[in-house]
Amino acid sequence: MQTRTNTRKLVLLAVLLALTVILDFTGRLVSPGIFSITLALAPIVVGSALIGWWAGGILGLAFGATVLLTGQAAPFMTFSPVWTIIAVLLKGAAAGVASGLVYRMFRKINHYVAVVIAAIAAPIVNTGIFSAFTLTVFLPAVSQWGIGAGYENTAAYVFLGMIGINFLIEFTVNIVLSPGIAKLVSLGEKMIGKKE
Repeated sequence: MQTRTNTRKLVLLAVLLALTVILDFTGRLVSPGIFSITLALAPIVVGSALIGWWAGGILGLAFGATVLLTGQAAPFMTFSPVWTIIAVLLKGAAAGVASGLVYRMFRKINHYVAVVIAAIAAPIVNTGIFSAFTLTVFLPAVSQWGIGAGYENTAAYVFLGMIGINFLIEFTVNIVLSPGIAKLVSLGEKMIGKKE
């Protein structure tokens, strides 16, 4: 029985990996600001809830790798390729791990609440880590970009010009998708025989 459950989890992880990559490519078509909207967080939340925080980390790494391969991080690559790779992979993986840990923490209280909080945690961690790197490692480049965009204050440029609109949309999308994610997680738990 355990072998069957593990096989189902691996198949589910493979499907969610494919979906994460597809949604990230699709998200490139939606760019209200400088960066495209991240639609890939939903399957990351599903995977981290169903399979575990480690699966969320793997899905987040796949999301980060897709961001790098599609050129979405190109402006930062010109400044520092090594720090860009670290930042992009770390923010994706951490969003998946955090989502899974939050889900596990709240699951015994209430399944739906756990899914909503996990769905909220993913964009907060993703954007939070990106913001931290932007305001530290990438500060010299971002300051110049902000001045070029007419911002005198770098933090204002980062939060209003670069990531503000994107974060609000990603955050809202994850909240709106939470009921569907909760249903998918419930069905998935029955499918893979997960017991808490």
